Amino acid sequence: MSPSLSFSVNRSPKFPFQGEVKKHGNSLFTANPNHLKFSFLEKPVSTTLIPHAVATEIPTHWYNIIADLPIKPPPFLHPKTFAPLQPQDLSHLFPDELIKQEASNERFIVIPDDVIDVYRLWRPTPLIRAKRLEKLLDTPARIYYKYEGVSPAGSHKPNTAVPQVWYNAQQGVKNIVTETGAGQWGCSLAFASSLFGLNCEVWQVRASYDQKPYRKLMMQTWGAKVHPSPSNITESGRRILEMDPLSPGSLGIAISEAVEVAGLNEDTKYCLGSVLNHVLLHQTGLCFPFIREKLKGKINPVIRAVEPTACPSLTKGVYAYDYGDTAQLTPLMKMHTLGHDFVPDPIHSGGLRYHGMAPLISHIYELGFMEAMAIPQIECFRGAIQFARSEGLIPAPEPTHAIAAAIREALHCKESGESKVILMAMCGHGHFDLPAYEKYLQGAMVDLSFSEDKMQASLANIPHLT
Repeated sequence: MSPSLSFSVNRSPKFPFQGEVKKHGNSLFTANPNHLKFSFLEKPVSTTLIPHAVATEIPTHWYNIIADLPIKPPPFLHPKTFAPLQPQDLSHLFPDELIKQEASNERFIVIPDDVIDVYRLWRPTPLIRAKRLEKLLDTPARIYYKYEGVSPAGSHKPNTAVPQVWYNAQQGVKNIVTETGAGQWGCSLAFASSLFGLNCEVWQVRASYDQKPYRKLMMQTWGAKVHPSPSNITESGRRILEMDPLSPGSLGIAISEAVEVAGLNEDTKYCLGSVLNHVLLHQTGLCFPFIREKLKGKINPVIRAVEPTACPSLTKGVYAYDYGDTAQLTPLMKMHTLGHDFVPDPIHSGGLRYHGMAPLISHIYELGFMEAMAIPQIECFRGAIQFARSEGLIPAPEPTHAIAAAIREALHCKESGESKVILMAMCGHGHFDLPAYEKYLQGAMVDLSFSEDKMQASLANIPHLT
């Protein structure tokens, strides 16, 4: 999965990274912007810098950071032979164009016009200065957040759901299957499928299926079929239920179920909401363009990935080849992992309950271009309440990790007197996550533990490949 993100820089311009972002073609305010609406996706059509104007253009290309990395990421491996993966090895899961994007080293990839037309429903998304949060914290730091909750599904996930479904539709695919944790990805794929006339079937992790019933209703409203995972529908699910009839499930298990169904039906393809290169390509983005500028020596921001202490793949996991799913059906990917059969405790951030980290994020972390930290969920929700009561937006549980990290950094600035600029990803709203807030407000939320023994037992089962 991709973690929550926040980053800061020891600079005090009129606007964070104004010169660098301007070079990418985005129009920016020149004085005291509160609500800015522009996109950080790369290579937009040309714009004009006009004070107090709003940039409304949408980029025409996705930016692929792999083109600019000094060392390319390790290849994916075949799950049975351990040989480097070939394009045809993925053809039963993905349409041809997504397979090409997965392996691409091109710096820019054209966004189809049909996809741009759908993006216009909510993009560009706003970059907002959190002045009221700054005042609450009494910090000299300036805090900004990129808000993706304005999409129809309420998160950043439609950024990749729309092109994935479109490419499948262009190839004549009729049915798509997927997994979802908290339901943000399932909702996004259901939404995109409804636009392009595809059938959508979703396996939702049981813990989130029970915790967040209205996300299931959103998926069903957009026409999707939704099953709790593990389920009795697939061999993968039945095997888990035989071992643990009360299993809360995990994203690794749900992926196994969806991949199994796609592999057994020629008219069905699989869509993934995170992890893979083409997914991160469509989500670029908040972080990768700044890493590109860092690689060029133009700026030197501190970039942090923030994850839950109960599922700390970057901060506790090992960097090794592992399967992306519990049943070992996916290719082997070199990533930070807790072991493919590791089942995290049922924290409220269902979208972060995954045993691994996106291989591209893992690779960039290994190269030293970003940092990582883990924060327990009570601190995250404490920060979410502060954010909601000052900025008015109720965050989804996943971005509360970035919020908590930003608050930590802002309080450090209060102590040191530094006037840092802090930018965080606010990837979605929490309107359907209110039971988690109820737990916190009632004092019933607990910080679930992380078991080193449980991780070591799981890591003993991964292939030991170099």
